[in-house]
Amino acid sequence: MKKITSTKRETAAAFLKKVAKEFGFNSNGFSVYLNRNKTGEVLSQNKTLSLLKIKHGDMLFLFPSSAGPSKDEIDQYLSKQEDYLNHLDPPVKHMSFHAYIRKLTGGADKGKFVALENISCKIKSGCEGHLPWPEGICTKCQPSAITLNRQKYRHVDNIMFENHTIADRFLDFWRKTGNQRMGYLYGRYTEHKDIPLGIRAEVAAIYEPPQIGTQNSLELIEDPRAAAVEEIAAKLGLRKVGWIFTDLLSEDTRIGTVRYSRNKDSYFLSAEECITAGHFQNQHANPCRLSPDGHFGSKFVTVVATGGPDNQVHFEGYQVSNQCMALVRDECLLPCRDAPELGYAKESSSEQYVPDVFYKDKDKFGNDITYLARPLPVEYLIIDITTTFPKDPVFTFSSTLRFPIENRDALGETQDFHSLATYLAQCSSSLPFLDIVSDFHLLLFLVTNEVMPLRDSIGLLLDAVKTSNEELAQTWKKSEQWATIEQLCSDRQALWIMPWVVHLSQHPPLPCGLASTAPS
Repeated sequence: MKKITSTKRETAAAFLKKVAKEFGFNSNGFSVYLNRNKTGEVLSQNKTLSLLKIKHGDMLFLFPSSAGPSKDEIDQYLSKQEDYLNHLDPPVKHMSFHAYIRKLTGGADKGKFVALENISCKIKSGCEGHLPWPEGICTKCQPSAITLNRQKYRHVDNIMFENHTIADRFLDFWRKTGNQRMGYLYGRYTEHKDIPLGIRAEVAAIYEPPQIGTQNSLELIEDPRAAAVEEIAAKLGLRKVGWIFTDLLSEDTRIGTVRYSRNKDSYFLSAEECITAGHFQNQHANPCRLSPDGHFGSKFVTVVATGGPDNQVHFEGYQVSNQCMALVRDECLLPCRDAPELGYAKESSSEQYVPDVFYKDKDKFGNDITYLARPLPVEYLIIDITTTFPKDPVFTFSSTLRFPIENRDALGETQDFHSLATYLAQCSSSLPFLDIVSDFHLLLFLVTNEVMPLRDSIGLLLDAVKTSNEELAQTWKKSEQWATIEQLCSDRQALWIMPWVVHLSQHPPLPCGLASTAPS
């Protein structure tokens, strides 16, 4: 039971927003009633609480939506598997999350009383026995101290890129500029059969948002196309499964080696990167029926492209723990300026109460010692995930041609109708139309370009790419939209040629014996 502070003049809509925030529900994930028998529902409206005859001290009854949290398809599939032996611990460093759930629910009571609680680092609201913080706090509203433990399970057990081309094209930016790069991984979650009840994040494409990169920093810029990218990916049967960034420095340009800088003697993820990963994981919470909040942990992964022990580019996968997610969500964790391998648990201030955070380590005699997390080795927050490429490459996007990747203007690679005309000119007449348009970056351009965006008329083509259906692609090719696109490409080709003709005609006649060459 929780107390929600409100006023008589507060609208029902505003009150329900407070309830949603307090319990961690989305706007339509629950209903509130005046009576326990689900009568007298409090609807989201502009009527005040006093008009609805809700007064101070009234007890209201909250019920989650009957459907409960919407589980991912892979979670639904794994929850039905019966060939896993509950009494055997998987012989792996981290058990899969579904194996962990089976272990919790495998007793005589079938997990009837199991609840996966999300950690909260905030003072509980509604405590009226004292003045609000910083003037007062009590044991009822004070969040508990946190002792960091190495997480025994992980929500994703393997990351696999469908083919090397996806990764190579992403690395091209660093190869050509020496600047670091970041991208979002789009793909799907599937079963990872090497680990009992395991989950694999399969990467089909990388979207590179607007950003400013240098040799040792990255800054993301607001992306006006973010919603369109999510919409296109969903229609292609894909979702955002993680993010990737480079941390590369050339060792010897003659033989193409890179520096091996991330290892057990330095760090694998910096504190700042852990905080960013935690932020992304909180944005992509994992639906879970065993959690009172309807979500627990995340399947969102982090991949670092960095130098390995052989001085070649390696792809290393990670997640941060659920404890780290809570510290990041409640703004309790900071990076250390001069030590990337260390984080720092904030101290309480008049603006924010922060619970004590501890971690355990062994002293030189092998005894367990508890330390205050100021500073904190971030290795306590990290879960490593094997990152692989398949022996037999898979291609969700079958085009063998290369349409320019978005937001690479710094390389002189732009997405416009001239680049589209150049791309189409490479296509032979015998090439199936589906293989021409089956390119993630091309489809993004067709939907988001400012000259003729096809957001409302490209659904059939996206279905064709999703299902590898040439017949559907040919049907869309006959549409007025594609005819207009082809005309725009023809116009751009003509405009590209015309300036040279005008420029050459402006030269005065040259003296006999001198030759002129066109600019190259």
